Amino acid sequence: MALEKGNKGVITAVGRKKLCMAHAGDRALPAIIQMAWGNGGVDEHGYPISTTGNEVGLYNELLVKEIESHEYVNDEQTTCRYTATLEAGELDGEEISEMGLYDEDGDLVAYRTFTRKGKDADIPQIYNMDEVF
Repeated sequence: MALEKGNKGVITAVGRKKLCMAHAGDRALPAIIQMAWGNGGVDEHGYPISTTGNEVGLYNELLVKEIESHEYVNDEQTTCRYTATLEAGELDGEEISEMGLYDEDGDLVAYRTFTRKGKDADIPQIYNMDEVF
């Protein structure tokens, strides 16, 4: 499997269903409140696996934390960037290759894979994940 260009991740099927129902007025849309990291986002050759949108969790979830902040990154307010930090001492020695966003209901609503990022013990890593509409 070749490394896919532009594998930016996906809004999951659960996330799309909630958006559709909220737009129709049939439910409130729960806020995104957590970011998760895992090491199951690559194949045996180290290439990011393709995202399908059918993911309901990370393939090998290691840690979930509260979102620290969010910001709109364009004037149209159609992209929201969520930020969370792996602090020094968290996931030391792991090779992070997948991340996701969870909403208040505990559902994975966005997911992405990427090449392995090593986590040193004494260095925090700040992660941003954009939700693009």
